[in-house]
Amino acid sequence: CSSDLGLDYSYPSDGPVHVASPDLHPLYHYKTYVGGILLLTKVHYELCNGMSNRFWGWGREDDEFYRRIKAAGLQLLRPSGITTGYETFRHLHDPAWRKRDQKRIAAQKQEQFKVDREGGLNSVQYKAVSRTDVS
Repeated sequence: CSSDLGLDYSYPSDGPVHVASPDLHPLYHYKTYVGGILLLTKVHYELCNGMSNRFWGWGREDDEFYRRIKAAGLQLLRPSGITTGYETFRHLHDPAWRKRDQKRIAAQKQEQFKVDREGGLNSVQYKAVSRTDVS
């Protein structure tokens, strides 16, 4: 269990904290990876203008979000001193079980390498079709 490894899930006041960093993730080891577990405040998210609206399904959106974090001038923090390396987390995406996660629209692969300067919190449009009280 990752909670036993000394990983810090506390409030990320000094900047976004990428808990599942490339040094710990079992599959993704590139320095611009910010998927998996990323802790950030509402203020951090707003400074980045949220996430791009150009992505659908699973994957790629976090690569574009890394560029938003950098463009916002935020320092990305990552854990250090964790000795479990790539065994720290398990990666549980099963394409056979979650077929919708593998859907792609337009040029998502190319879009991950650019910063979407138009889409995000300031331009998202949605309609709530139902609400459920969970309290």
